Amino acid sequence: MSDTDLKPPEAYWTQPASELIAALHTSATGLSNAEAWLRLKTHGFNDIKPRRVGALGMLLAQFRNPMTLILLFAASVALVARDWVNATIVQVIVIGSGVLSFVQEFRASNAMQRLLCRIALTTTVLRDGRPEHVLATHILPGDVLLLAAGSLIPADGMVLEAADFFVNEAALTGETYPTEKLPGTAAADAALGQRGNCVFMGTSVRSGTAKVLVVCTGRATEYGRIAQRLARRPPEAEFERGIRRLGYLLTRLMLVIVVVVFTVNLLLHRPPLESLLFVAALAVGLSPELLPAILTVTLARGAQRMAARGVIVRRLNAIENLGAMNVLCSDKTGTLTEGVIQLNAAVDSEGRPSEEVRRLAFINATLQTGLPNPLDETLVNSAGAGAAARWCKLDEIPYDFMRRRLTIVIRAEGGGPEAQLVTKGAFENVLACCTQLDSGHGPIPLDEPQRRRLQEQFIGWSMQGYRVLGVASARLPLKSRYERADESGLSFAGFLLFFDPPKAGTAEVLAKLAALGVQLKMLTGDNRHVAQHIAAAVGMNQAKILSGTELDGVSQDALPTVAAQTDIFAEVDPQQKERIVSALRRAGRVVGYLGDGINDAPAMHAADTAISVDRAVDIARESADFVLLQHDLEVLRQGIEEGRNTFANTMKYIFMSISGKFGNMLSMSAASLFMPFLPMLPKQILLNNFLADLPAVAIADDRVDSELTELPRRWDIRRVRDLTVVFGLINSSADFVTFGVLLGLAHAPPALFRSGWFIENLLTELAIIMVIRSQRPFWRSRPGAWLVAAALLALLVVAVTPFPPLSRLFGFVPLPPWLLAAVLAITTAYVMAVEVVKRVFGLGLGALGRPH
Repeated sequence: MSDTDLKPPEAYWTQPASELIAALHTSATGLSNAEAWLRLKTHGFNDIKPRRVGALGMLLAQFRNPMTLILLFAASVALVARDWVNATIVQVIVIGSGVLSFVQEFRASNAMQRLLCRIALTTTVLRDGRPEHVLATHILPGDVLLLAAGSLIPADGMVLEAADFFVNEAALTGETYPTEKLPGTAAADAALGQRGNCVFMGTSVRSGTAKVLVVCTGRATEYGRIAQRLARRPPEAEFERGIRRLGYLLTRLMLVIVVVVFTVNLLLHRPPLESLLFVAALAVGLSPELLPAILTVTLARGAQRMAARGVIVRRLNAIENLGAMNVLCSDKTGTLTEGVIQLNAAVDSEGRPSEEVRRLAFINATLQTGLPNPLDETLVNSAGAGAAARWCKLDEIPYDFMRRRLTIVIRAEGGGPEAQLVTKGAFENVLACCTQLDSGHGPIPLDEPQRRRLQEQFIGWSMQGYRVLGVASARLPLKSRYERADESGLSFAGFLLFFDPPKAGTAEVLAKLAALGVQLKMLTGDNRHVAQHIAAAVGMNQAKILSGTELDGVSQDALPTVAAQTDIFAEVDPQQKERIVSALRRAGRVVGYLGDGINDAPAMHAADTAISVDRAVDIARESADFVLLQHDLEVLRQGIEEGRNTFANTMKYIFMSISGKFGNMLSMSAASLFMPFLPMLPKQILLNNFLADLPAVAIADDRVDSELTELPRRWDIRRVRDLTVVFGLINSSADFVTFGVLLGLAHAPPALFRSGWFIENLLTELAIIMVIRSQRPFWRSRPGAWLVAAALLALLVVAVTPFPPLSRLFGFVPLPPWLLAAVLAITTAYVMAVEVVKRVFGLGLGALGRPH
C-alpha cells in the first residue's frame, strides 16, 4: 500500500494519546528498526513531490514538441507513399536530435540528484527507544519525533510532550505569530489553526522542545493534500520568466512563417506532402529545440563545478540570481569571524574571575534541551559533566528571540523545599529581570548607579570584540511548572566573555567581492559595539551603523534609501532582518542572504538568493537555494563567479542559436516564396540544424571571458530580441549575397544551389558561435576545447556531404573550386561585418545581460 492509500484515524486530534498510539500499533518510545523497515515498504516514502520522471518518460518528452510530431507524422506519410529514402533520413535526424538531447539531460539530472543527496533533510526519531537521525523521507506513521527550535516538521502528528513549544504555521494557516502546542485533545470540528495538540508538515519549530507521534506522512498530510489540490509551482524566477517570454516570441514568429510559407507553396501548386515536410523542417530549424536540454545541462554542469568548489545548488534556476546578486546580507559569526567561539572568562559583577558564575552557566548550558548553539557547546566543554549531575532538572523556559534568554529550574539531589532558577542570555535582557546583585557577602539591592556600572563594563568589553552574556539566579518555591513570569526578581551573578576572532583573509575576500560588484551588509543580533569592532578588524572601515531600535523609527517609505546607505545593522531581530532585505529589494538591489539559524529563515525567504551552510538548522537549509559546505566567504565568492560563468554560457546558447537560426530561416522562407524550387530540401534543413546544434552540447564547458563575470548581470529579454534582429538581418544579408552568386553567376541548378547554400548556411552558423561568444575580437578569446572539437566535427561532416555516400542520401553535389572560394569569401565577410557591428555598437554577448 502506498502513502496515498494510508487511512489515518478519523479526527485523530480528538483522541487521547494512548488510544492513538494503540491505533497506530506503536508505543511512546517509537517504532523498532525492523518495524520501520516493514512500514517503509508498505506505506512508501514520506514525500509529496511527484515521482521523478524515469528514463523512458524523459526520452519521450524530447518528442512532445508539436512541430517535431508533425515532422515525424509527415515522414511516416512519406513512408506510406514509398518515399523510403527521404522519409527515413528525416526520421533518423529527428530521432537522433531527440536522443542527443535525452542523453545530455538524463546525465545532468542524475548528477543533480547525487548532489542533492549530500544535503538531504534529516530528523531525529525514537527507534528501538533510542534517538536516531534518519532521512525525513523515511519518517513513518507510528514514529516518535524529537523536535526542537529550528526543526522543520516533516509530517503531521500529535504532541505527546512539550516544553514552551511554539510552532510557526504561517505556511498553512497564514497566521503571522507562532502558535503554542500542548498535549491534549481538540474538538472534532476544530479548524487547522485551532488544533493546538497537533503539528503539521511544512511548518517549523520557533522555540521549545516536544515529542510528537507521527500520524500522517507524504500526500496524506494536510500540506500534501493542499499541494495536490492546488498543484502549485514555486514562484517563477526572473530567468524562467525570460525563457518563457522568449518561447512565446519564437512561437509567434514560427507560426507566422509556417502559415505564410505553407500557403504560398500550395498556391504555387507544389506537392502538399513535400510542402508540409518543408514548413515543418523550417519550424524545427527556427526553434531552438535543444533549449530545454541545453539549459538543464549547462546549469547542471555549472552546479557540478560549484559543488567542486564547496557550493551545493538546490535550485538550478537560482544560479542566475546568484550571479546577479549585488548585495550580500550576512551575520558576522562564521562569516566574518572564525566561528570557533572561546570562553575567555567567567567573572562576577566586579569583573573578577568567578567559579560560581562558571558553574551556573555550565548547569544552564548542559541541562537545556533547545536548539544546539556554539556558546552552550563551549560552556559544556569548559567543565566536567559531574557539575550538572549533582542537580535534578525540574523545568526549562526555552530561549526565544524576544526574551533572548534561557532559564533552567533545578533542585539539588536530596535538597530542601526550594528550587533554583538559573538564567543565561543577552546581558541587557538578563539584567532587566534582576533586582539584586550578587556580592562577595550575599545579594545586595541593584540600584541605578550599579546598573550604570554594569552597563559600562558591558560596553567596555563589547568594544574589545567580546560577546558578553549575563548570568542570574534566584531561589523559588517548588511547583509543578515554571513560566516566563518566574523570570523576575533575580540576582545578577556575573558575566560570560566569549571571543570569536576575526577570520584571517576576510578583508581580502571582501575586496574581491567588491570588485565583483557585491556589497556586504552585516545583520547581527549582537550589540553595536561588538559589530563595529569586528567590522573594523575585517576592513569595513567607517561603516555606517543602525541599531534595531533606530530601525523601528524609520518609516516604510524611507527604509529602502536608509538600508541602501547602511553597512551594519546591529541588535536586530528576525522580523527586522526580513524588513531590511525587503527594503533593499525595493531599492532595486538583488539581495542574497547568508544564514544558518532559525532567526535567519524569514530574511532568507524574502531574499532573491538564499544561502545557507550544511550545518545549519533544518529550516535554514530548506529555505536555501545554495548550501555552502564550508562557512566561508571565499567559497561563496567562487560560487558567485561560477554562477556568472554558467549564466554567460547559457546566454551564449540562447543568442547563438536564435540569431543564427533566425537569419537563416528568414532567408529560407523568403527564398521559398520566389524561387521555382525549394531552396533546401526538408532533410537538408534538418541536417543543417543538427550539425549547428553539435557545438551547443559543448557550450556548458566553454571558457568565459573575465569581463563577462566582473559585474552582476540580469536577464534582459528586450536586448535578446533586439540583438537577434540585428545579427539575424546581417546573417540574412550574407544569405542573399550567396543567392546572387549561386543564381546570377553560377546559374546553379537545384542540387548545386542547395549544396552551395547549405555550406554557406552552416559556416555562418558556426562562425556566429565563435564571434558572439565574447565581447573581445574573436581571435583574442580562446574557446573551450570541447566547443572547438564539436565545431570541427560539424565542419568535417560538411566537407564530406558532397561526396558518396552522403551525397546520394541528401542530394548534395561538389562545388566548383571558384564557387567554393566565393562561399568562403562571403562567410569571411560576414564574420568581419558581425565583428565590426559588435564592436561599434557594443552588441556583444555582455550586452545581453544588463549590468546593475
